[in-house]
Amino acid sequence: MKYLLWTLLLFAAAAALVTASHNPGYVLLVYPPYRIELSLTLFLVLLALAFASGYGVVRLTAAALQLPAYVRQFRLGRAQTKARELLDDALNAFFAGHYAAAEKASARAMELGDTSALHPIIAARSAHELHEYEKRDAYLSAAEGKTAGDATMRLMATAKFMLDQRDPRGALHALQELRDSGVKGHPGVLSLELKAQQQAGNWDEVLNLLEQLEKRDAIDVTAAAQLRQQAWLEKIRQQEDLTGLTDCLTNIPADFKRRGKIAATAARALSRFGGCQLAQQLLSDSLNAQWDSELVALYGDCQSGDVIEQIRQAEKWLNQHKDDAGLLLALGKLCLHQKLWGKAQSYLEASISVSPSHAAYHALGQLAERSNKTDEALKYYQQAAEMKAGGE
Repeated sequence: MKYLLWTLLLFAAAAALVTASHNPGYVLLVYPPYRIELSLTLFLVLLALAFASGYGVVRLTAAALQLPAYVRQFRLGRAQTKARELLDDALNAFFAGHYAAAEKASARAMELGDTSALHPIIAARSAHELHEYEKRDAYLSAAEGKTAGDATMRLMATAKFMLDQRDPRGALHALQELRDSGVKGHPGVLSLELKAQQQAGNWDEVLNLLEQLEKRDAIDVTAAAQLRQQAWLEKIRQQEDLTGLTDCLTNIPADFKRRGKIAATAARALSRFGGCQLAQQLLSDSLNAQWDSELVALYGDCQSGDVIEQIRQAEKWLNQHKDDAGLLLALGKLCLHQKLWGKAQSYLEASISVSPSHAAYHALGQLAERSNKTDEALKYYQQAAEMKAGGE
């Protein structure tokens, strides 16, 4: 269509020129004392040439005036292109583990005037991996004063650096700045805070953060369960008396309380504070829910007031777990405590026949000692010492 219009225009111009060439008209220009007479055709041609020349001069002047801006735009575009190339180089080098090259590329982009916060953040992370912490902090300072999104990147990077250096206070301070800036409920921020609270030993906060992450489906179910178990274990270990420990155990979900590690840790703590009856009940509940040979061995160390009932319970378990060394050891200890010497020796020897252990030999030594069999007791104690030295 464009070419057709130009063709029609040329034809029209040609027709006008032919018509004008046969036109007898003329143009008279008078400026006293001067008088110029031109044919109409020549006047029109000169007028067209004057217009074209004027238009050319105007365009040339405008181009000259715009030249500095054009040069600046050209240089800016070239710098931006170079900065994008350097960003690609920095990212490729960083994720390939070439941290020195990544830092160099980002630093070069910053020298070229690139104002993106990505370059100081990449440079800071690269310097951190190279353990050049002063340079890292300088790059982080260069990332300040940017947009809200850039500030989020900077503060999250700062929190990660502090965690890597085992400085949970510094990490929590950076994360608090994020919350103050309006960033709340961000899964990445919550994950960093979870690690910081773990390092700080704030296990109540760990449990709270796990709930928040689970609501957002931002943490693996298995990982969350492991962390929750760790938090409860640490809370149990932090208790300093029976009252505090009992309150802590009351807050533990029933399914977690029956887990082997938690039940074992809680039973040891209860026994240490004189809560053997609670420990016995806890162990019984856990063993009835899920059998654990190592856990049942603790059952024999926790003698409550009614040891006979404990023996009966253990013998019921023996009907289903006849060759369990831990259960046989527990029965041997309970019978030893109840002064059932014959049954104690039978159970302890049976435990050793299934799986020799330091605890079983030591219990046999105690039994022999109480039976005034000094030589036999010494032999068992020596065997117990050998098992302990060999790591059983």
